[in-house]
Amino acid sequence: MRQTRIINILIWISIFISSITFFKEPFEGYIHYLVFILLLPVFITRFGISGNSIAILVALLLTGVIEILIGNDTWDLFLKIFIGMTLSIIFYYGVVHYFKMDLDKLFTFYLKGAVLISYIGIIQFFSYYAHFSPGYNYSWLFNKWAFVTSNFGIRINSVFSEASQCAIVLSPAGFIAFLNLLPGVQRYKLTKFESVLILAVIILTTSSTGYIGFFISLFLIILNYGRALYFVMGTAVIIAGGVVLYNNVPEFQSRIDTSMSLWQTEELSTENVNSSSFVLYNNFHIASENFKSNFFFGTGLGSHQIAFDKYSLTKNEGVLDIHFNKADGNSLFVRLLSETGLMGVIFIIVFIIRFYVRKRDGDVDDLWIISNAVLVLIMLYLIRQGNYFLNGLPLFFWIYYFCGKQRKNKSVENSIPANVEQEENTDPVH
Repeated sequence: MRQTRIINILIWISIFISSITFFKEPFEGYIHYLVFILLLPVFITRFGISGNSIAILVALLLTGVIEILIGNDTWDLFLKIFIGMTLSIIFYYGVVHYFKMDLDKLFTFYLKGAVLISYIGIIQFFSYYAHFSPGYNYSWLFNKWAFVTSNFGIRINSVFSEASQCAIVLSPAGFIAFLNLLPGVQRYKLTKFESVLILAVIILTTSSTGYIGFFISLFLIILNYGRALYFVMGTAVIIAGGVVLYNNVPEFQSRIDTSMSLWQTEELSTENVNSSSFVLYNNFHIASENFKSNFFFGTGLGSHQIAFDKYSLTKNEGVLDIHFNKADGNSLFVRLLSETGLMGVIFIIVFIIRFYVRKRDGDVDDLWIISNAVLVLIMLYLIRQGNYFLNGLPLFFWIYYFCGKQRKNKSVENSIPANVEQEENTDPVH
């Protein structure tokens, strides 16, 4: 029992604690690497390694080596990402099997963690107004953690290094919270208080990424229920919420204004360049240029950093020299476009479509809820987070994958006529 508790704590740390690093060179040594070292031998021995994931990793290895040999990538940049990705994929495959493929139990484990994180976020918020520094400034505990003020006084980031990470990791729980608060829909796991708590913390991050997660959640709920009432309600909430946020949250308004200016007019003024919107705009420009030259397989894992030096708009005269997100591209889609090319983009699109679980009429199966909740996080990573394995991202891909597999298996089982099933389960008479 004690051993199980320790393993659960270590898994929790690997998902939620990314704000502790032991060193920064030759790569950032996150605390979850220590968790991998401790648990990977046990998981591999007990659960083995997925053949499908090995095939994908071998393909990435071969293309990476080729790109290194032709000069588009380097061994240190490639291996830093490839080794981290390999460890993460194998580790979280083991996590799913450690929970005995019980996705409901595994996702409940995540939700409990999300609730805890949200409580810490609320403590942080009120500690700021109570002028209790240890309660809101956690730099005494985490060495990769930033304190940022906002229109609400402080941008909530709980135990995460930045507010957007907090919003992204809480986004699946945010989907559940939305679902639980809508009238006449299926309830799942969280109480109403916990649902309100999680939504409040995401709002208090003042992260535009978190707000995009709200809109994606509402869209998926409307898609699954397909009711005119929810469509009208969802559209009204999205429009009203967007107007309120734009008029009352300067950070959100700034991101909208600078994004519009950059994407529509390509205006590289000091105000536009000195913004988070420019970081995404610049990295998309870099990835696009890199894609044109290496459109099929990209330039290999870790190579976006080299492409940045080649194509960054900050090389232009009169533009601020900003190197934020130079390595990860600020977006998983951007990074895939740059480093894995057309093959990587096609793979992620096919993966999402093939394993998506949609609610069926009269459905009492929780797989569609878990699948859609996790999809919100995956979409936010594609939009605004470029790290391949930060905060347990491979775990959420595995959950999404196994949701699709289990739904397919159940559909096959339900399609077997009762008399056939009975015959198959009856011993033959000799």
